[in-house]
Amino acid sequence: MDQNEKDLNDVILRLNGRSWGIASGLLLGVGLFLATNILVLKGGPEVGKHLGLLRVFFPGYSVTFVGSIIGFIYAFVLGYALGRVVGTVYNRLVAAR
Repeated sequence: MDQNEKDLNDVILRLNGRSWGIASGLLLGVGLFLATNILVLKGGPEVGKHLGLLRVFFPGYSVTFVGSIIGFIYAFVLGYALGRVVGTVYNRLVAAR
């Protein structure tokens, strides 16, 4: 493999950390948003008893519509950070080979 092919291969193998962060953040954020609102619409005497425990980690979160927006923001930030970490670690492993 000549140098041009190696350079092209390195560029192709690299991940865009920002894109991974946004994709992961949206996945976690929308997931929590939908889960919360499905439970709100379902209703019942104790709405989202287990999901409501997230307020320990996400201050201000509750199983309500407003809580789902707050939860979306928290989950998006957490997912973005995790996605950036995955992208960075992957890129360093690819560069080290």
